[in-house]
This record gives sequence, C-alpha cells and structure tokens, in this order.
Amino acid sequence: MSYQINLTTRDGQQISFSCEDTQTVQDGAEAAGFFLPALCKWGSCGSCLAVAVAGDYKLEGYSDALLSEAGKLKGDVLLCRTFPLSDLAITAPYNADQIRSGAQTVRQGDIVVIEKVAERTMRLVLQLLPDDLQGMAFEFEPGQFVDLETAEPVIRRAYSLANNANWEGQLEFFIRLQPNGQFSAYLQRAKVGERLHVHGPSGTFGVQQQSLSPRCFVAGGTGLAPFLAILRRMADWGEDHPTTLFLGVNNEEEIFCQAELTALAAAIPQLTVEICVWKASQQWQGFVGTPADALQIHLKNAPVLPDVFLCGPPQLVEAAIEIAHRAGIGDERIFCEKFA
Repeated sequence: MSYQINLTTRDGQQISFSCEDTQTVQDGAEAAGFFLPALCKWGSCGSCLAVAVAGDYKLEGYSDALLSEAGKLKGDVLLCRTFPLSDLAITAPYNADQIRSGAQTVRQGDIVVIEKVAERTMRLVLQLLPDDLQGMAFEFEPGQFVDLETAEPVIRRAYSLANNANWEGQLEFFIRLQPNGQFSAYLQRAKVGERLHVHGPSGTFGVQQQSLSPRCFVAGGTGLAPFLAILRRMADWGEDHPTTLFLGVNNEEEIFCQAELTALAAAIPQLTVEICVWKASQQWQGFVGTPADALQIHLKNAPVLPDVFLCGPPQLVEAAIEIAHRAGIGDERIFCEKFA
C-alpha cells in the first residue's frame, strides 16, 4: 500500500512524495529524490527527528533514549524508523534548503593518516580522489557529516567532519572506538593507502549566523568534531563571536585536541574552552564534572543567555537541554546532534 507524505519545513516550504507501507518515510523520500537530514538511519542518533501532525504510522527499532513518552504523545518521530499506515502530514525542524535533491554524491578517498590520539579515539584523515565535476574540492558546511563505507566487508557509518571545506580534498574525523563495533574494528586494522567510499555531505547541525547572542558549545567526547569545524571556520573568517566550549571526557586519558583548541582560543579572542573531566584523578587541575554541570554554572552567571549547541550521547544532550530550559532558554535557541 502506498501513502502520500506531506512534509512542511521550518520556513514553510512543502515537499510531497509517495511512500510504501514497507518503507520508512526516510527511504520513501530518498526514492523520490529528496535526501532529508539523517545520520545513522538506524534510530540511534536522533538527527531525523520530526513531528507527525496528522495520520497513522508505526515506529520500529529505535533507541528508547531518543524519544520520550511525552514527545511521542505529541507526535515526535524518527523518520528513519517511521512506517506510514495512512497519508501523513509531518513538520520538520529545518529549512527547505537543507534538503538535498537529485543523485547522492559519492566520492572515493584514500587514508593518509590513521592514528590513535587518546584512549578509544582515532584520528582519520582522507585524501579524496579527483571528481569530474568538483575536481579535488569538497564543499560542506561546518557541522555536517558524511557516511564512510568500506569495501569488503561493506560497513557504512556516519561521522562528523572536523575540518573545513577545502580545495585540496582532505577530510578529517575523530572517531570513538566502540566495544565490538564493526567500524571500530576496521579502524584498528586499517592502513594508510586503503580506500573508502564517502557519501554526502549531509546534516543540518551548525550555528545560526543571523543570531547575535553568545554561543555555548557542549561536546561529549568525539562530539567535539563538528565544533572543531565550526571554530576553524570562525578562525579562518576572523569571526570573533562570544563563544564558550565545554568538552566532556570520562578521564584525562580521553582528552584530545588540546593543541588545536589552544590555537583556536588564541585565534578567536572571545573563545573560552573548558575541558570537563567526569572521573578526574587528584592531579587534574581543571573542571571536575560533566559539561552539563559546567553549562549549568555558566548559565547561572551569564549576563546574557546564549544560544546552546549540543553534540554527544543522548544522556548528556537531554541533561543539557533540561538545564537550558530551567535557565529560560527556549527550544528555538537549542540545537543538538545526539548519538546512541
């Protein structure tokens, strides 16, 4: 059975497409040539969150941490796990220009750097091969991600880019090693010169350039990656916007990119960086606690409430959202990317 899906974006634009009851709404959109923002496509990251305002559907196979019972009652859905049971009307929390159409871009990239930079964190740098249309260049917005796909066996995972768009075709990633993770196992045996498929870029996470409010970035572990891209763009463009970054790790052995963050703080005078260690040793001289704890203290003392940007595990994101709400910051000023 095929149903009609009408999706309205934040800026009031509308797209319509057909979707089989055996397809997710995400897959139905892609079959019609519309690539909606998504990351994992397995119900584990929350990047395809939207609201079903009319119609019947079923949700299958997603992380319970991403959808609260209250949210589901008001129609919150993950489009990658939503199967239509009737025509559906859906509202999306992004503008129409963040929906790609046409054929999805696939590039080839060779590994030029693969190194462990902290406990359970790998740094991966790819060099793209020339493309008939774009040459060596790779255009994307800071905060976006790509899907990386291995050859044999085929493993495909989404990771945020940590560097900026460039003419040289280099892509940098910081990837957390997951216990029993297939891509994690691949990274630990991968060698310089091996080739990966690169799908994308995708995603809508990023700063709102029109806002004059201060910014708070809250990152859990490798959730730092999109903020690195944003901060590097700010440094390259000479954008001195009042910005505070809270980076959270479990212990000192998990800290990475200290040199890069020090250089960015020197290049962006109004940038403050706070590394937050949850289970710190007695030798640790910095903040002890989570980045959500640090955010709470910051908001209590802030003369002007900031826009809040969050990237990390769902528990961290949810805790930070609650703290921001209690401080008087509305949902329209909270932007998040979470993963499970």
